[in-house]
Amino acid sequence: MDIIKVFGDNLKKYRTAMGISQEAFAEKCGMHRTYISAIECYRRSISLENIQRIADALGIETYELFLEEKADD
Repeated sequence: MDIIKVFGDNLKKYRTAMGISQEAFAEKCGMHRTYISAIECYRRSISLENIQRIADALGIETYELFLEEKADD
């Protein structure tokens, strides 16, 4: 499991399900758009504090950002 990829994919999935841009989401959680972009493109590792801020802004439990989607067989 590539945890950075799983986290980035989940962040993008939940953010787009909310129907908001990276910029609007970044503002909602008090971060910069380029930081959110870097996470979604697997170029950033992030702190536990920022993980919690992202989960709060998404309205989900923190662990949900680490759940790997299983491919259908």
